[in-house]
Amino acid sequence: MVGIMRIEIRFAGFGGQGIIKSGIITAAAACLYAQKNAVQTQSYGPESRGGACKSEVVISEEEIDFPKVVEPDILIVMSQHAYNEYAENVKQGGTIIMDPDMIPHEKDLKNVNVFRVPATQIAEGMQRKIVANIVMLGAFVAVTGLLDKNALTEAIKANIPRGTEELNLNAFEKGYEYAKNLLKS
Repeated sequence: MVGIMRIEIRFAGFGGQGIIKSGIITAAAACLYAQKNAVQTQSYGPESRGGACKSEVVISEEEIDFPKVVEPDILIVMSQHAYNEYAENVKQGGTIIMDPDMIPHEKDLKNVNVFRVPATQIAEGMQRKIVANIVMLGAFVAVTGLLDKNALTEAIKANIPRGTEELNLNAFEKGYEYAKNLLKS
């Protein structure tokens, strides 16, 4: 059983931020464009916008027998509520990618790598706050190297509304570049 790759990823925030879409895109990238096994699950509060929301993805080279995230290797988090709820559940040595503007109060976390990506601010700079989740996907690829950049761009193109490809791919690239610069410093 040693060496079997199973990576657990949790996207969390509030409804309307594209959290579910981020999980769907990531799972599609893994399955359709990276020849890995992946499963995506989601849950959200009773409110459609503004309520708590999470999307979980398990990626593996083997068959996936349990579809739920137990202890995420990676947490991509875009709201204070979600951060409060999930930040301490990340695996030792795991990674948190967070939007610091949406999470003003951080915990003193040990043994996790934290990357602060102002995705909402970057998206607002593009005059389209709605693509903040795609900015985060770019950062996720740059930070983790878990999936190939091309796999994600193909999955983005396949899962967004027609006519928004340029906007979304630009947002992805901005997140990717921002995180690459974070890694250098």
